[in-house]
Amino acid sequence: MTTRFHWLLLLLACIISVAIHAQNDQFGSLNIGDPAPPLKVSLWIKGEPIQRFEKGRIYVVEFWATWCKPCIAAMPDLSVLASEYKDRVTFLGIDIYERKTTCIEKIRSFVDSAGQRMDYNVAADNNNLMVTGWMDASGEKAMGIPRTFVVNAEGSLAWIGHPKDLAEVLHKMVNNDWDIKEALFKRNLDKHLRELDDSISFELINYSGNAYKQDYVGKPDSALLLVNKIVKDEPKLKYAPHIAFYTFSSLLKINQHKAYEYGKATMATQTYEEPAYDAIIRAIEVYSDKLSLTPKIYQLGAEGYQAQIDQIPYPDIANIYKLYDKMANWYWRANDKSKAINAQQKALEALKSKKDFSKADLVAFKSRLQQYKNNLVYKLP
Repeated sequence: MTTRFHWLLLLLACIISVAIHAQNDQFGSLNIGDPAPPLKVSLWIKGEPIQRFEKGRIYVVEFWATWCKPCIAAMPDLSVLASEYKDRVTFLGIDIYERKTTCIEKIRSFVDSAGQRMDYNVAADNNNLMVTGWMDASGEKAMGIPRTFVVNAEGSLAWIGHPKDLAEVLHKMVNNDWDIKEALFKRNLDKHLRELDDSISFELINYSGNAYKQDYVGKPDSALLLVNKIVKDEPKLKYAPHIAFYTFSSLLKINQHKAYEYGKATMATQTYEEPAYDAIIRAIEVYSDKLSLTPKIYQLGAEGYQAQIDQIPYPDIANIYKLYDKMANWYWRANDKSKAINAQQKALEALKSKKDFSKADLVAFKSRLQQYKNNLVYKLP
């Protein structure tokens, strides 16, 4: 057993106590519960300039950029919330991370063209002081944008996350039902679990084999033994994304019935993020042409694609047609012809909804749909 692994086990054993007593400097100088950093914005583009956070009022600080499609997609929802809570909450959109070729005039033009879709105060961070004081200091730089910070009525940082989750947070906060200590504990614990999951993946990769060579099977028994020891020390990692990928992949090579049961549980269990649908899907993609996978495994993968689609916060900017196309293929391999046809029809509809869809994709999708239909009719008694 490696020295690195022994270190990981020791770290895992104390994860809960560390999470409870976590200090701000573990992730940077800024954490939930701290006084909100000052507003250091040099240029206000829309709305009245906000110089400081006033006690008794809640503030939403949303970081965005003109090139960020999820940021743009979130703007109408933010505008709705800004209108709904206008008596209690002030919304600030702070432009950061712009490309060097994007001048202030372009940012201003973007905001003007957005109109009511961006119906709240907007500023640009020219000097990177907001980036340094907020994104860098909180450790959220790695998560990228869009990123939302909420400052409560006492002037404390009360929540950090993705704007898709903001509605629920604001509802609780406005109704005095937000537990800031619980939010702090969850953030610290989630960060610990994410870091541990990432670190452990470097150990597990040694047993996974090479997917592009003859030794793609690797050492699944050894991988599962290591996973069991890890999970025994920290049960919350059992369905974490990296652990889930290596566990499911190993079980596919040894016992596909157990793989199916584990995969089902994985897709129903939230860890430090959404359930690890991607881990299950990725493992099936890797081994679909290397192992003889059972129909139930392909069914599981198809269900994973649907779960993945359901959790996409802004469907209009995602290539959902590709996911439906893959889902159809896996339902076909699962011998569920009717669901394969249904998924392929959805793929075709989603493709047509795109403004500049590929004609080659259109032809291919129609051809696959017809093949599914022909095969279904052909096999009817």
